[in-house]
This record gives sequence, structure tokens and C-alpha cells, in this order.
Amino acid sequence: MSQIAGFYNPKSNFSENPKRNFLILEHMIKSLQTNINDKSGYKIIEACCLAQTISDYSENENNTPVKLIYQNQSFHIVLNGEIYNTSSLKKTLSSFGYDVSKCTVSEIIGFAFIHYGPRFIEHLNGVFSIAIYDETNRSLHLYRDRFGVKPLYYTFLDKTIIFSSRIDTLFEYPRIKPRLDLNGFNEIFTLGPAKSYGFGVFSGIYELLPGEYLVYSPGNIQKNKYYSLKSVPHNDSLDDTIEHTKELLIDTIRMQSVSELPICSFLSGGIDSSIVTAIYKKYLPENQILSTYSFDYVDNNTHFISNSFQPSEDRPYVDIMKDYLGSEHTYLYCNYETLTELLTTSVDSRCLPTMADVDSSLIFFCSEVSKKHKVALTGECSDEIFGGYPWFHRTEMLQANTFPWMMDITFRKSLLNPEFAGALHMEQYIANSYEKSLSEVELLPSDSPLDSKRRQITYMNIKWFMQTLLDRMERAASLCGITARVPFADYRLVEYVYNTPWSMKSENGVPKSLLRAVAKPYLPEKIYNRPKSPYPKTYHPGYEKKLAVQLMEILHDTTSPLRSYLNIPIVERFLNEPKEYGKPWFGQLLAGPQMIAYLIQIDYWMRKYNLSL
Repeated sequence: MSQIAGFYNPKSNFSENPKRNFLILEHMIKSLQTNINDKSGYKIIEACCLAQTISDYSENENNTPVKLIYQNQSFHIVLNGEIYNTSSLKKTLSSFGYDVSKCTVSEIIGFAFIHYGPRFIEHLNGVFSIAIYDETNRSLHLYRDRFGVKPLYYTFLDKTIIFSSRIDTLFEYPRIKPRLDLNGFNEIFTLGPAKSYGFGVFSGIYELLPGEYLVYSPGNIQKNKYYSLKSVPHNDSLDDTIEHTKELLIDTIRMQSVSELPICSFLSGGIDSSIVTAIYKKYLPENQILSTYSFDYVDNNTHFISNSFQPSEDRPYVDIMKDYLGSEHTYLYCNYETLTELLTTSVDSRCLPTMADVDSSLIFFCSEVSKKHKVALTGECSDEIFGGYPWFHRTEMLQANTFPWMMDITFRKSLLNPEFAGALHMEQYIANSYEKSLSEVELLPSDSPLDSKRRQITYMNIKWFMQTLLDRMERAASLCGITARVPFADYRLVEYVYNTPWSMKSENGVPKSLLRAVAKPYLPEKIYNRPKSPYPKTYHPGYEKKLAVQLMEILHDTTSPLRSYLNIPIVERFLNEPKEYGKPWFGQLLAGPQMIAYLIQIDYWMRKYNLSL
């Protein structure tokens, strides 16, 4: 696990002032480091400066940017991420005459770049952000994986491009300051905690899009798309579809089960994490123990309130699965005091407000897991492609001409100063974002109107909702020194299931029937037929009370940067009223208490970066 950063200007020679530029790189590295034991390294190569941090447990990697010399050409590589098909890449490159037998992953990437050229990235299966500086041609190449599991942000100052795995690392470069305009405020108050892809929220900050690469050379700057989700006819029978989906899932789990370090699995007792864990077990050596973890909250068995979005607790199903698999299982519990304390840590991890306690709790759980394990398999991203969310099934959500995970913004808008809310034009901002995404979806003539609608929602789930959850998992895991692997985000599986007809994904109206059919040989009946239940959240009344006290203090703090943007009487009334736990304003989990937590995060974020309109 690593983080990368750097800057490049084709007309500069940064080695002429090494002291200044080494100091900049040291500041950038410091902002990248999440652990005092992280190793770091940096290089100045005339027009380009590169930096990276490497966790102390990272396998087969150097802590300094890799230099590769081949036929009098020099290449410098930094990598954040993992390449899952390294073994097959080695075989292929060896067949072309390259000596890669003792190469690190970064060196293999370099040889692939040499052999295939800038579009070598099409031959990689993995999650990554990569920077390659071609010293001979004085050109910089930036790459991001197909679904954006690994982040990569950038900005420009004059002719210099500055890039990093983290947003706030960019602010370590001289004269790059955190600023916010109306669009940025809309990202936070209107779309948040999701955000528009390609946009870094802060003014002038951008992210390289998933499936995209950027080439900056003395001649020009060019962004290229190497991957996009295509719509193609699906001609397989139902039986063949089940079999091929199973083959793809097994293959991606097999690829992601390779590690010199012990791998654990996050096990919620839902079908997604259970099938990943069950298949992974098949690749464990006989003498190796299967380690699993589940997450919950102190006293949730007392305070849990069943609702249409979260119908059941996980614990009974976890018990079934850990006994069925014979795993060495650890139950992790978070109390509401810790949950509250980590709200600001969560903002620090993402450099933006997050999904409130949904994020802060994951940081706590990952920190506990990291005491014994540094690599984890997860069941994330299944619902986006197999159609597990309520908005795939409820007519009013399916037919809504807006993002179905935030259909009604009346509540969040009511909490804002009316003048400020009016200036944001919130409804129009959502409509523009929605229409932009809608225009990107390729519809097939063979699709019925309802199938077309579900294809559109699936596409938007992958581009928006899945990206938010992937970012959450990546940031929490990275902060705690864990590499979280997401088999369901393998591009081969995603694109196959994306093009599978809804009648097969939800046969006879059964949600995720395709995945249930795949899972049937591996799981107990109670698990593969379990109704969808999302990541757990706390229902402890003490949590809400603690948050309310904090937000009330913010409302009466004249130094608060958030205060002037709120409708204070309405917010005070909201704090004194009973909260809706089963009516989310975003996704399935963010209800009344989470809105309080989100506003607390915004206040902290604005203070941290000294933000105002």
C-alpha cells in the first residue's frame, strides 16, 4: 500500500534549485504519510519531481520511485495500488524477451509501458494510480484504474501540473491554496457526501477520471479514455449466465487471494461478503486458518429499530456463517463515543466531509483489524452491479428523474439559510449532474423502456454511489494501514453483469437472484436467501444526544464558518425533535442523526481549510 505525489513542467529544470524542491517534496510526503512507520522516497529528474510513501509491510516494493533503464531510455515509476495479474504479465513480457523474473511490480509496469506504449494500461487487471516519467522524451504519464478504486487528484499552476493521491497534498505546493466557489458548496450541501466525478470540490482541483490517462509532454497535454462501460447485447442463456458469472467471480477472488501476508475477510453474514469468504476459503492452504471479522455497535441489540432500509441485524447471520466456514472469527464493537470522536478523523482521511458515522465507524473497525491483518477481502460493490438497492425495485424510486439515493432534498435544503440555498440553485445543480450522467449511458434497441431505465440507474450507481463507497473503503483502510480488496469491482465481472438482462438478475422479482444462484452451492440456505441489509449503523440514543450538543454549540459559536450558511431556527427545531431513523436523506443509512454528524463534519472541514464563499 502506498501513496504518490509529484509535479512536472516540461520547460523547467527542477534540479537547478534542489534545496527548494526537496523541501516541497518533503512537505508533500508528510501529508501523504498515514503511519509513522511508513517509508518514503522522492526524486528530482530535471522537469519532474516524484514522491511516494510505502507502508512498512508492503510486499516486493521499493520505497523510492523506481528507475528503469532500457536501451538507453530512462523511465521513473511510482505506484499506488495492486496489480492482480502480475504473474501472467511476467509470462507475457518474458515471451517477448524481457528479463522480468526478479522485477518488482513497479518495474513490471515499466516494462509493460516500454513494450505496449501509453495504452499498456489496458493489459493490467488491478486497482491503481500510476505516474510514469519518460526522462528521454521529457513526458509525464498519469493513470487511474477502471473504476477509480485508487484516487488521483491534480491541479495546475502556470504550466506546472501537481498531482497526488490526496487532495490536501496539493496544498503543500507553493501558491496552491484551498478555495471554494458556489460549485464546491453545491458539491457539499446539495450532492454530498457524493461528489461529481472528475471534480475535486475545491476550486481548481480535479481528479483523473476512472479509466482515464493523462499525457503531458513538451508539445501538449492530452487526456485519453482507455476504458468505459459499454452496452452490448447479452446472448447467454440463464444457465450459461449463472455459470459464467460464477467463473468470473471465482477467478477474481483467486487473483486477489495472492499475498505474502495473511488475508482476512470482512464477514457481515450477507450474501456478498459470505460468497467472497466461502470462495476464498477454497484457496487457503490446509494448514492456514480462515480469519473473519464482523462489525457492530455496543448495545445495538437493545436499541436496534428494524425498518424498510435495514430490516435485520447482522449478528444471527454472522453466527451461521462463521460456524459454517469454521473461521476464526472476531466480533468488533464500536461505542458511540468513539464513533463521534472519529467524525473529524474521517474528514481528515478524505479531505472532505464523508458519510458521517458510516465512515467514522469503518475507520475504527479497520484500525482494530490492522492489529492482526494488513490485507482484507470485502463484499463491496455487489449491490451496484447485481441490483440490490431499493431503488432498483421500488417503483417510485425507479421512475424518479433524479438520483434515486437522494430523491428529495427538501429536508437538507430547509436547514440552510434561505438566501444561501437560493444562490446555490440546488435543484438545477442536481438536474445538470443527472442529465450529464444520463447522456453517457448507451441504450440498446432491444432494451424495453423499463430495462433502459434500470440500465441507466445501474450506470449511475457505478459512476456515483459505488465511487462514494469505494472512496470510503479506500480511505478508511489506507488510514489504518490495510489493503482492502474488492473482488466485485473486477472490470470483467462488472461489465458482464452490467449487460445481463434484468430478468436474469432479478428472476421472478427476487432481488439479486443471479448472485443467489451463483452462491447456492457455497452457502447455507438462510444466507443465500437473506434479504438485503446494508452496513450496520448505531441506534443508540446517546449518540444522537451527544451529536445534538455538539451542533448546538456550533450554532452559538460566532467563530463557526458554517453558522452563517444555516437556517438557525430550523436547525434548532430539528435538534429538539424526534429523529427519523428509517427515512434516509442519502442512500440507505444517512437519516436524522447522520445529518447532525454531517453538519458537524462540514464545520470542522471549513475550519481546517479556512473556507468561506
